[in-house]
Amino acid sequence: MAVPVEEAIAALSTFSLEDEQPEIQGPAIWVSAEPGATNSPIEYSDVSAYRLSLSEDTKALNQLNTLIQEGKEMASVLYTYRSCVKAIPQLPESMKHSQADLYMETYQVLDLEMSRLREIQRWQSSAASKLAADMQRFSRAERRINGPTITHLWSMLKLLDILVQLDHLKNAKASIPNDFSWYKRTFTQVSVQWQDVDTMREELDDLQIFLSTRWAILLNLHVEMFRVNNVEDILQVLIVFAVESLELDFALLFPERHILLRVLPVLVVLATSSEKDSESLYKRVKINRLINIFKNDPVIPAFPDLHLSPAAILKELSSYFQKFSSQTRLLTLPAPHELPPKEAQEYPRQYLIVNHIGAIRAEHDDFSIRFASSVNQLLLLKSTESADAEWCKEVKGNVYDMVVEGFQLLSRWTARIWEQCAWKFSRPCKDAVPLEANEPLGSCSDYEKVVRYNYSAEERKALVELVSYIKSTVAMMQRCDTLVADALWETIHAEVQDFVQNTLATMLRTTFRKKKDLSRILSDMRTLSADWMANTSKPEPDLQSLQPGGEESKGNFFYPRPVAPTAAQVHCLQFLIYEVVSGGNLRKPGGLFGNSGSEIPVNDMKQLERFFYKLSFFLHILDYTATLVTLSDLGFLWFREFYLESSRVIQFPIECSLPWMLVDHVLESHNAGLLESVLMPLDIYNDSAQQALVVLKQRFLYDEIEAEVDHCFDIFVSKLCESIFTYYKSWAASELLDPSFLFALDDGEKFSVQPMKFTTLLKMTRVKLLGRTIDLRSLITERLNKVFRENLEFLFDRFESQDLCAIVELEKLLDVLKHAHELLSKDVSIDLFDLMMNEMLENISLVSYSSRLASQIWSEMQNDFLPNFILCNTTQRFIRSKVPSVPVQKPSVPYAKPNFYCGTQDLNSAHQSFARLHSGFFGVPHMFSMVKLLGSRSLPWLIRALLDHISNKITTIEPMITGLQEALPKSIGLLPFDGGVTGCMRLIKEQLNWGKKSELKAEVLRGIKEIGSALYWIGLLDIALRELDTTHFMQTAPWLGMIPGADGQIIQAQDGGVSPIVNLFKSATTAIVSNPVCASPMSFQTMAKQAEAADLLYKANINTGSILEYALAFTSAALDKYCSKWSATPKTGFIDITTSKDFYRIYSGLQIGYVEECVQMHSPSHEVLGDSVAWGGCTIMYLLGQQLHFELFDFSYQVLNVAEVEGVSPTHAHKNHPSLQGWEALLEALKKARRLNNHVFSMLKARCPLEDKTACAIKQSGAPLHRIKFENTVSAFETLPQKGA
Repeated sequence: MAVPVEEAIAALSTFSLEDEQPEIQGPAIWVSAEPGATNSPIEYSDVSAYRLSLSEDTKALNQLNTLIQEGKEMASVLYTYRSCVKAIPQLPESMKHSQADLYMETYQVLDLEMSRLREIQRWQSSAASKLAADMQRFSRAERRINGPTITHLWSMLKLLDILVQLDHLKNAKASIPNDFSWYKRTFTQVSVQWQDVDTMREELDDLQIFLSTRWAILLNLHVEMFRVNNVEDILQVLIVFAVESLELDFALLFPERHILLRVLPVLVVLATSSEKDSESLYKRVKINRLINIFKNDPVIPAFPDLHLSPAAILKELSSYFQKFSSQTRLLTLPAPHELPPKEAQEYPRQYLIVNHIGAIRAEHDDFSIRFASSVNQLLLLKSTESADAEWCKEVKGNVYDMVVEGFQLLSRWTARIWEQCAWKFSRPCKDAVPLEANEPLGSCSDYEKVVRYNYSAEERKALVELVSYIKSTVAMMQRCDTLVADALWETIHAEVQDFVQNTLATMLRTTFRKKKDLSRILSDMRTLSADWMANTSKPEPDLQSLQPGGEESKGNFFYPRPVAPTAAQVHCLQFLIYEVVSGGNLRKPGGLFGNSGSEIPVNDMKQLERFFYKLSFFLHILDYTATLVTLSDLGFLWFREFYLESSRVIQFPIECSLPWMLVDHVLESHNAGLLESVLMPLDIYNDSAQQALVVLKQRFLYDEIEAEVDHCFDIFVSKLCESIFTYYKSWAASELLDPSFLFALDDGEKFSVQPMKFTTLLKMTRVKLLGRTIDLRSLITERLNKVFRENLEFLFDRFESQDLCAIVELEKLLDVLKHAHELLSKDVSIDLFDLMMNEMLENISLVSYSSRLASQIWSEMQNDFLPNFILCNTTQRFIRSKVPSVPVQKPSVPYAKPNFYCGTQDLNSAHQSFARLHSGFFGVPHMFSMVKLLGSRSLPWLIRALLDHISNKITTIEPMITGLQEALPKSIGLLPFDGGVTGCMRLIKEQLNWGKKSELKAEVLRGIKEIGSALYWIGLLDIALRELDTTHFMQTAPWLGMIPGADGQIIQAQDGGVSPIVNLFKSATTAIVSNPVCASPMSFQTMAKQAEAADLLYKANINTGSILEYALAFTSAALDKYCSKWSATPKTGFIDITTSKDFYRIYSGLQIGYVEECVQMHSPSHEVLGDSVAWGGCTIMYLLGQQLHFELFDFSYQVLNVAEVEGVSPTHAHKNHPSLQGWEALLEALKKARRLNNHVFSMLKARCPLEDKTACAIKQSGAPLHRIKFENTVSAFETLPQKGA
């Protein structure tokens, strides 16, 4: 079924084409293959319809405009000309026989280029003769034709400007004569066999003269001008017109002003080189006025990388024009490189934007506010029905004034950029210091001296700001072009009609009533442009209401219409006003509106002058879009053809490209105010690409621009992402700093992060560049995902190059990275952090329980931690042994930028100071970090690996212990008391020399030490897990209805057994489903079932087991295999005192041996073994049930008992008994060992009572038997209970 058109249109009107993308880029829509509609397609051919006898003038005007367009194409050819000789290959000696073929190929290539130069030669000759003939037509004493009109004068000036630019380019391009010499040489070689080459030789000679003669075009023009009769009159008129326009600065945009500045010195030279009285010029224009103009603008922009100097032009032309060489005052003007020091310091204040940026910023802000206000008023007007006519005229007139002001501001701002560039090119940097460390001194090219090293940081900042102001203002005005079009046309229509229907009517009735000739001209103006139909556009009652008085007193009232005058009408009106003011006499002194001999009253003259200059600006307003394009075109900032030729390189690196320099400055300066302007300089590439395609018409230039843009944009995205990542990383690190640490610092502000406006850039989905639309947000997201993964990879690589103590630093750095990810995720959709973390940990598979981090931790524990770290039982810390038993080879610490740590150097130092606090030991903080990083998925794998290591160690030391048992004497009795400590120690040494098995002692001790370290490490893990379980219980118990009972057990708070969370969701579901308004009750029933499932899951995790108890049970099961060897049952049934070789006897001998060695020989054994030996040995003895045997028959305990008896005997009551001297240190060490053993045994009794050993045994499969006495401490490996079990 077809939808009616009206409904379809109504539906489309509801759609919004706006999005959230901010406007932080220029218009960027000008890159096209077709030129813009900047010229009228009918030119001035309709002037004849107005019967003003301007046919000759119009014909000449059209001819000049055609020449101007052709001249621009010629200038483009010359400016973009590149040497072809550089590309000509040189033949090796082996191919000399092909020399003739090479000459022919070279000739054919160069002939194509030379044909273009011949065309330029012919064109300039034709243009000079036509311009001279046109000037001569208006320089006759008798006036035969009307003219020249103001438009005609402008055309003459523009064509003369083209000729001057061509001459300047021809003089500057050294490659052209070089190519011509090659061309002539090849022509000589290939034309030997040709017939009739005399004509070609003559053309070559003419072309050679043209190319080798400086200012050949201007000299030819001078000859053509004064060939028949003198043209001083028209030259003087042009000079007066140029001087007045420059001094008054009325209705001039910057291209027109630069044209006048370029042609004025040439006009002065031509006017003073006449055969007649050359001083007549200074009767009409004082020479001081010319000197002031030349002094105010010593440097004039001509081409993107070429400038003109009026003083230099005058001095150089004086040698070609003898009459002008007598003008000493003009010739003494200094060139830019000849300026005195005082003036050289004054001119930068004029040319450098940094000295005006404050005023420009104020102008921009004020204009933006007022322009937006005028547009809002216009929108309000359009939404108001039957608005008041006066208010309507005021609003539209305000819009017109704002557009005019906007054009003038844009013209002034863009002119500043042009003029600053020209000044920089004229004053290269003398002391260029390479910006890169790897650049050699003196390697700077000329282009680097005028661009790369010639802009300070402040000047780059000011230039970025100004470019942003230009592009943003143009974008603002371009967005509302269709909105303001009618208002602009109506205002122009109203201005013209008010002048011709009211102002001119008043003049006709008063001033010009008796002057028939002038009255006829005014009547022609009214006939030409008066819109009499506008008076009847409104109904008669409305017209009467607008005329409270008579027509004589109030003038005509008309209804404005959006009907603007044509270019021909404006042209004719300007001519008629000029005729009224000057009377058609070009020789009248005083200029255009400064004619002192005129009979026109001052007030009428001011009205004519004001309307005359308004007419000049009407065409710019009517051609709204093209004017905006012209005023915002900054493509000249990229072109560098002259310096490419002088430097003899194909292209400069992007570091020398001014657009990229501006982008790079914004990124490197970290200026929050400039950040949103970072895309504005990229719009320069759009302008330069448009110039290359449309103006210069050179594809190779566009290809070079495109190649640079591709390269620059890749670097831009990379640098931007790095800045974004660094900022958010610094922000996260700053927020995670301890507030007390910041409070204690005097300079804590350096750890704060200044806010940056990256949010705006992160919303850019349509960046327009060279006609393409780029999704910047997508590129940033892709790059940031990569950077986050690289950062994770670096952190894990860094951890793998350090020991296990770095786990705390790893956790802190990962916390910073995760917090940065959280902050960044608010502005851009990047991958989940857990997903990236699992990718880097290689833990994506559902059946993977051994992550990269868990494998690295286990590798560190196995290869470094357990062998080389010793336990300090007092501090509950492991520290690295000063004498490592196992050498460890680790990879070097990878290098990374500061943003891969905490963002900035200051924040890195702050966080590293915290990390250093935990870098020298391993303790409880490290265990909490490990538990957090590994999680419940990888931690069980690590525990199992550690338990298997304990089992393997027991298996490893079993044959060694058997060897030590064999080395023991057959009978070892109790130590006698009568020999004292000395006798006991001597007896111990005699009985425990171990014979040939003494080398096994160190290996057994290291094995026991590793078992003890592993068990203590598991104890620390148990502490961390218990605390986390407690926290988890505190969070979930209220929702599950769990409370602690009287005997420490966990009981259900409600009798029904239904937890509060299940009860809550069931009650809510019942209440909602019972409501008939409920649309989908099934969703609430599903939520209630999910609450029951959550209740079961969390209740099952309430009663968690102890990892340490499980480890002890596992170790006990591992020892059961060697129980018969290490804990033999006495044959008599009584304790075997003398012949026992159980484990406790072995450990007792090992303990007293290494304690004595540590004390007497100052051996580093204790630094190698630490307190872990006691934990390992006591645990094995306890699990074997040998604690009492050890405490009864341990050699060290017996020695201590002897020392106690010896020390308290009545005959030896004094403290320093001779028999104890020399043994104080050993006795103190033995006491310390006994205290440590007692501590270990007490802990083991608390965590693994011997009477419950049967209940906590382990099955053959490895699974523990569940405890019966302690229901709240079930094994960690118990399966989840089922509901109702």
